[in-house]
Amino acid sequence: MEYISVAEFAEKFGISERTARNYCATGKIEGAFLTGKTWNIPADAALPKRAKTIKVSPLLAVLRDQKESKLKGGIYHRTQIDFTYNSNHIEGSRLTKEQTRFIYETDTLGFASANTRIDDIMETVNHFRCIDYVIDHATDKITESHIKQLHLILKNNTSDSQKSWFAVGDYKRIANEVGLEETVAPDDVARHIKALLAGYYAKKSPDFNDILDFHVRFERIHPFQDGNGRVGRLLIFWQCLQAGIVPFVITEELRLYYYRGLQNWGKTNAYLRDTCLSAQDNYKILLDYFKIKY
Repeated sequence: MEYISVAEFAEKFGISERTARNYCATGKIEGAFLTGKTWNIPADAALPKRAKTIKVSPLLAVLRDQKESKLKGGIYHRTQIDFTYNSNHIEGSRLTKEQTRFIYETDTLGFASANTRIDDIMETVNHFRCIDYVIDHATDKITESHIKQLHLILKNNTSDSQKSWFAVGDYKRIANEVGLEETVAPDDVARHIKALLAGYYAKKSPDFNDILDFHVRFERIHPFQDGNGRVGRLLIFWQCLQAGIVPFVITEELRLYYYRGLQNWGKTNAYLRDTCLSAQDNYKILLDYFKIKY
């Protein structure tokens, strides 16, 4: 495929280079990628259509404000710790919630033991950055570039990133399984993800069930070599914020019910829906405490 520069794309469509770079950075130009600090844009890429303005919910407004002000002790602070600890712990992290909180609040370790794994620390720090990315882009239409960027942030500087066969920030190269179930073959992942996104955004107003259905399909595609669960749950949070739906955090206590729900979706959808509604109720308790409307 032939690629052109940001300057060439900007000249072609009569826009500023800054606007063209912003389109690339926000995933609005399909297939654009970075080489060092230079964007490469497919020569046949079209000018992105202006997206509909998405209303910012009271929660998203507060999250953005507290993120910008670096406020401690609010909903943003609590979400970073609860979401990161639980999502990583579900995937096998050995860090405690207190250790997760310490890393977030001090940007230091302050602890070390024979059981402390560097990857657990790196993926904790990286997950904090993933949540920030979701908050920053919550009103943007989710694209393949966004999904890959979340994976890149999550796995950056981990041991996986040092493996030649592990595609950090890109789809898997080797077939994998989840729960002894086959997933989509590597060569077919891009096609399935494109179809998944197209189907989701074809809905006029995606609801709670649509978000859960997207999540199950995403996990069954299992597009990455590792990190699929965490990226998938980050996307749920993103979709909820975008749709004005109260988001939720799957806790360690709900893990087995969550897995049962994933396995039985399509047969007994109530398993996953009830689990996620329970998680949502827990988040609503936090919103009530912080007096945030929903």
